[in-house]
Amino acid sequence: MTTKHKHAKNLIEGRPALIVIDIQKSTFIDDSELRSIDNMPGYKERMIAARDLVDAAHENNVPVIFIQEVHRPDQIDFGRELDGDEDIHCLEGDPKTEVAKEEMGYRSGDYLVPKRRYSAFFGTDFEILLRGLKVDTLILCGGLTDVCVHYTFVDAHQSDYFCRVVEDCVGGSSIQAHEAALKAMEYLQTGAVQSREAAIAAISSH
Repeated sequence: MTTKHKHAKNLIEGRPALIVIDIQKSTFIDDSELRSIDNMPGYKERMIAARDLVDAAHENNVPVIFIQEVHRPDQIDFGRELDGDEDIHCLEGDPKTEVAKEEMGYRSGDYLVPKRRYSAFFGTDFEILLRGLKVDTLILCGGLTDVCVHYTFVDAHQSDYFCRVVEDCVGGSSIQAHEAALKAMEYLQTGAVQSREAAIAAISSH
């Protein structure tokens, strides 16, 4: 049994940025029952709900960084990614791979970071951008909760950022995987899992 001596952290510590992870056109134009990556029920609605976060960030001068998973057509950069449940996805030149700019209210002045692997930090200039913006707190939305959101959260945590994940604006490969990932992230940082209402309130009052 452990005894915890902790001071409660604010939802936003220091300077925030909103990180929109892999909300791409496929979510809105691919209605096929069999998809290359499994999505939990209500996934699309959760991505639509993330637009409220983007709007709040824009209204309050909080940087918005869009993360885009994208792979070369010859599949050379997939590595071990296809060894599990996922099929070929997010190929360059496929309209479904494009960031859902219209649906998410993307604006000139927002940032776009392409990535080849699950974490937004792995092999990208994401951390250079964060340091240039002098960001302390990352507010995460998008998908998948149990894959790209979780792995980005872990890398951010290990790089000493304050991390918040908006539970009703992320979606997993299944309900069970979604809930387990949220629990794992909350374990790393108490107060990490937040509601859209609470996140918008914090952004608006920052």
